[in-house]
Amino acid sequence: MGGTLLRAPHTLDSVPKTKKAKQDKDSARTADVSAAGAARGAGKRGRDVVPDEKGLDFARAWVEFPDPADEEQVFRCDLTWLTSRWTCVFGSGCQGIQAGRADDGCCTLGAHFSDEDDEKRVAEHVARLTPELWQFHDVGTETGWTQLDEDGDRQTRRWEGSCIFQNRPGFAGGMGCSLHILALKEGREPLETKPDVCWQLPVRRTYDWIDRPDDTRVLQVSIGEYDRRGWGPGGHDLHWWCTSATSAHGAGEPVYVTYRPELTEMMGEEAYGVLAGLCEARLASQLPLVAPPPADPPVR
Repeated sequence: MGGTLLRAPHTLDSVPKTKKAKQDKDSARTADVSAAGAARGAGKRGRDVVPDEKGLDFARAWVEFPDPADEEQVFRCDLTWLTSRWTCVFGSGCQGIQAGRADDGCCTLGAHFSDEDDEKRVAEHVARLTPELWQFHDVGTETGWTQLDEDGDRQTRRWEGSCIFQNRPGFAGGMGCSLHILALKEGREPLETKPDVCWQLPVRRTYDWIDRPDDTRVLQVSIGEYDRRGWGPGGHDLHWWCTSATSAHGAGEPVYVTYRPELTEMMGEEAYGVLAGLCEARLASQLPLVAPPPADPPVR
């Protein structure tokens, strides 16, 4: 995406963020990256469904399978979302999460770091940004590119109404996230250069310990849509959100294909291979699909 403003809560201290979905099995986990509270100040919209959006509650097709790389872990994946034709429309139809700031996309509030390692990794890439790639290079290098939010949590600095790394329309180096632009220029995946919350969106990974009848326990890792609820209570007040919007659906390839690098980083190569096979089987089945994505264009 063009950039994000998601907030990582304190519970992330014990939550892994990359290929292995667990490091400390002694503590239960909830969300990998959560936007709870981040939407404060994004504009009051109320809980009425925006006409372009299809709402939150509809039938979904979930599938569960064991992690090929870890017998103590299972994946639970939302095939309705992962086989949908959603695509990022930043700069080409995105209405933005704050009214009157469509060009911000979802960058309005900046990005909260999930932990110290996340910030350190991003800092290594920020050091390679140049004035040609980053519109606010002078501000960021002279007075800093991080800040504390009202709760004392660290995030990217907001500058002139949006994330300091967001290049505004008309900038010669390109509109959008300068860290994203850096990655593409260097032939990297944007997940290498951007904060965790930014590259994971709009896929949401959550964790739950499952106690089985035979007294065994497994960690269930759920992979699904980052809808308005994923942001916490403030998500209902976002001006617009793309995951259930018809204007953001219709891409040529489904999410599990276009987000292969991100899903592989979240799940591991072997687990992604299993997921891809299940998605392919779903799409190859006789139409109409069970629990189709409501925002997708009609299948003819």
